[in-house]
Amino acid sequence: MTRQTPSLSYVSGTSDLPLKGQTIGDCFDDTVARFPDRDALISRHQGLRYTWRELQSSVNQAARGLLAMGVRKGDRVGIWSPNCAEWTITQFATAKIGAILVNINPSYRSHELEYALNQSGTSTLILQGAFKTSDYVAILAELAPELNEIQDAAPLKLARLPELKRVICLDTTRALPGMNVWDKMLERGHEVSAEELASLQDTLQFDDPINIQYTSGTTGAPKGATLSHHNILNNGLFVGRTMNLSEQDRMVIPVPLYHCFGMVMGNLGCVTHGTCMIYPGDGFDPEATLLSVCEEKATALYGVPTMFIAELEHPSFDTFDLSTLRTGIMAGSICPIEVMRKVIERMHMKDVTICYGMTETSPVSLQTTTEAALEKRVTTVGTIHPHLEVKLISPETGAVVPRGQTGELCTRGYSVMVGYWNNREATDKAIDGSGWMHTGDLATMDDEGYVSIVGRIKDMIIRGGENIYPREIEDFLYTHEAISDVQVIGVPDQKYGEEVMAWVKLVEGSYLTEDELKDFCQGRIAHYKIPRYIKFVEAFPMTVTGKIQKFKMRQQASQELGL
Repeated sequence: MTRQTPSLSYVSGTSDLPLKGQTIGDCFDDTVARFPDRDALISRHQGLRYTWRELQSSVNQAARGLLAMGVRKGDRVGIWSPNCAEWTITQFATAKIGAILVNINPSYRSHELEYALNQSGTSTLILQGAFKTSDYVAILAELAPELNEIQDAAPLKLARLPELKRVICLDTTRALPGMNVWDKMLERGHEVSAEELASLQDTLQFDDPINIQYTSGTTGAPKGATLSHHNILNNGLFVGRTMNLSEQDRMVIPVPLYHCFGMVMGNLGCVTHGTCMIYPGDGFDPEATLLSVCEEKATALYGVPTMFIAELEHPSFDTFDLSTLRTGIMAGSICPIEVMRKVIERMHMKDVTICYGMTETSPVSLQTTTEAALEKRVTTVGTIHPHLEVKLISPETGAVVPRGQTGELCTRGYSVMVGYWNNREATDKAIDGSGWMHTGDLATMDDEGYVSIVGRIKDMIIRGGENIYPREIEDFLYTHEAISDVQVIGVPDQKYGEEVMAWVKLVEGSYLTEDELKDFCQGRIAHYKIPRYIKFVEAFPMTVTGKIQKFKMRQQASQELGL
């Protein structure tokens, strides 16, 4: 009698295209050489347009300016700004000199900014003057009041930000006395020759770390996922290839550049294929996005489901000619089938794809192809990417589970991060001895290798595509003197998928209202992390061993709030 072995939940991706063994700067220069006069970057809200040759000139000038100011290979350069041409110029300029770009979320407030700058050891910060409700200059001045008095702009000596040596403001009118301005930094590029830049670029290796992106941590403080040229350049290459991108394509990127979606899947997806990058605005606006597609004759569009919903529901939707659209990516959360159907039919995106990944894996591990059936695009996150492996394991035993059974999704290959910056313990927890990145997501795999995400081992909240880890908010709320204990959970929300709720236990004899607690958060943590719902309690549901049962809290809250 023969023993039937069930097919296991393991896949490995093959490809006729090898991985690129080069740095981002070298790949960028290759693309310029191939398509010098084609459109490379259009930043519509700034009125800026660059061909590949013009973009290269700006990138090289910025790279030489940073060198003239004292930035060296391995130094951390922070960028704190919404989408703009300077963001992208900084991305490629730092890559050419081997400085490590630190992406700072434009929603960060003082508490988060201070942590990110100090934990990464950022020595240079490039910042916008202000955006929406964020006054970046004022927030930085709160942490570094010395910037108001210092006349000689470098190197800085700041009490609360001891590693920060120079600040470059993109807004000339807002810069404080202790800040440099972007245009002056560019002027200083003339102090460094093109030959010096080229010879430095030649010394860089594709395995060098080039980017730090902060992901909220379950253990409280955010962790800096450190990514190499090899990680993100190749991920951009294969994301773009799965969409069949070429130099004929024009991509509208309304998603934030500080996130892998914009910076890797967007910018590097374009650069590796000669595709034009188009930014409709500094932040997402449905009308600006639709207008960009229409007027720039875009062929590709990115977004999280809530963005596509906002575009489809725009009162003037029918007046925009979107007939040039072909492909794009919807990612960040599961897409409702009706939304996907409308995107394909009404927005002409017949080749739209779905992606799954995480910052720590550069980010994409799974993606639907342009030929995938509609059902697969709305019920799964696709199939394995080239040169990567995925397995689903039992959280209890670590054994690979049979197809169709639920297990923790683990991924291995070129895309797995270098590690968490200055955090060996967290790195060792995330990446095992065999090189597998443990995602903490629970998934199933069907017989065709399509993967569906079914839940999360950890209690991460996904609000409109933003990953929020309850522990980080809990640690912050604990700093309020009236709070004795706090537990944060995600509750269902029609618009954002999930919203943040805090259950708060007060110190005996203390008094605190919902509004007072929200005011305490305002300006100190990002707006999307501020609890939408607050419930004051005497105790939390617990197991007999004293573990808090967040699933019971979610059930109770959903019933009470009628969600």
